[in-house]
Amino acid sequence: MASTLNINTSRINADLMESCQWGSTPDGGMNRLTLNDDDRRVREWFISQVKKYGCTVRVDAVGNIFATRPGTNNDLPPIGLGSHLDTQPAGGKYDGIVGVHSALEVLKSLHDNKVQTYAPIAVINWTNEEGARFPPAMLGSGVWAGKFSPEYAYERTDLKGVKLGDELERIGFKGNVPASREANPLSAHYEVHIEQGPVLEAENKPIGVVTGVQAISWFNVELRGREQHCGTTPMDRRADTLLTAAQMIVAINGIALSIPGSLASVAVINSTPQSINTLASVVQFNIDARAKDDETLARLEAALEKKCHEISKEAGVEIRTWDRFWNAKRTVFNERMVGFVRETATENGFGNRDIQSGAGHDSVYTASRVPTSMIFIRCKGGISHNPAEYSSSEDIAAGAQVLLGATLKYDAYLKSQVK
Repeated sequence: MASTLNINTSRINADLMESCQWGSTPDGGMNRLTLNDDDRRVREWFISQVKKYGCTVRVDAVGNIFATRPGTNNDLPPIGLGSHLDTQPAGGKYDGIVGVHSALEVLKSLHDNKVQTYAPIAVINWTNEEGARFPPAMLGSGVWAGKFSPEYAYERTDLKGVKLGDELERIGFKGNVPASREANPLSAHYEVHIEQGPVLEAENKPIGVVTGVQAISWFNVELRGREQHCGTTPMDRRADTLLTAAQMIVAINGIALSIPGSLASVAVINSTPQSINTLASVVQFNIDARAKDDETLARLEAALEKKCHEISKEAGVEIRTWDRFWNAKRTVFNERMVGFVRETATENGFGNRDIQSGAGHDSVYTASRVPTSMIFIRCKGGISHNPAEYSSSEDIAAGAQVLLGATLKYDAYLKSQVK
């Protein structure tokens, strides 16, 4: 059956564009931050869609939405097909959103063809995957997996001091179902996502078979120097906090270049006071550190901390905070599920290009609890978190087609395990 069903290419792309009316920006991008009014509207649209196709909807206590289509054996936990509808503040129309629409199209295709799966199928919208408004990332799936408590999630604040828990209540998506894998169990989890990198385009391949996700850590760093007048303080008598931060940022980049298989970036920096003729006394910045495996990440983290403390000491600027506030170890996806993605991609003429994800996804947390795999689709220039983010309608359809086939293969596997 997996090789005979086809998704509706025009429908999935039309649905995607319809849903992107909420949060669209004049430059063609998206600004649909978690739990803002546009996120509320697209959630309501999503629920209206799944109910047309016979799904029951459960919203858990952190706003994760589980839309479940019954199978013939409803004692089994559903096969989850999930991603996210929230975006970066200056993001595109494809990151995460394509994954939800791919799952939605699988649901619609099964309905159109009157296919009754053995296991139930759950289409999932995970809350706050981006972490752009409420750090850290992948928060909703992390609560589901038991990596964070609901209380921790509720206390996350945005730059205006607004709490995630308060926003859940304001938009009406603080559900009465406990936010846990026990309350919403899954048999497995598949996710379609744009690659967010240049590999598939460079190799002219529409589909990537994702074998896992590299290790990731996020750091919060706060420096304290002295507020001093820029015009009256000699250059050699300053504790220049912003200059020290700049030296650290250059060093962070250099260290990552020196350790094969590692990346380190500083993309957020704040200083106070904000006055043109006063040296900043406090500087806060974040470090995004990633590596091909846990051992390399540990080596990178140690080198970053050592070098930044050396710079701090020489400059006479104190490191008040060095906090690794989020870490995700390297994830290796389930071999059987990866195999089903590979088989389906090959059967449909898309090849079987294996690839490790450089970015974190909700599948990182689901993989800690249930068999999980991902499907990447090609994106133009490898651009993501940018209004220029783009995947063609053909590649979007290819990803959904592989998701449909892999889901049916896993469903058949579950049925074969019945004694």
